Amino acid sequence: MGQTMDQMKMLNQLRKAQKEMKKEIVEVEAGDGAVVIQITGEMKIKSVKIDPERVDLDDISELEDWIASCFRDGYAKAQEIATEKVKPLMAELGDMGAGFGM
Repeated sequence: MGQTMDQMKMLNQLRKAQKEMKKEIVEVEAGDGAVVIQITGEMKIKSVKIDPERVDLDDISELEDWIASCFRDGYAKAQEIATEKVKPLMAELGDMGAGFGM
């Protein structure tokens, strides 16, 4: 029964971490603020903003590069946040596994 209580505690901690990740917002920009993207700790896009004053419509490939860069950097940062939130839980889960003969 001890493992069952530990498992319930772990599930509650995991749910709490997931709720916290929803609240975490990563904001990245490129092109000196021409493109600004916000991504949640759950890796969901919150917003994408493009400043038309800073975009050269004759160079759309530059805009595309900025957007790709923002997504790449934003997802990397959001993933770091998620990892930091879940890492303690994974260590605890590993300790629980020892009780199951793993």
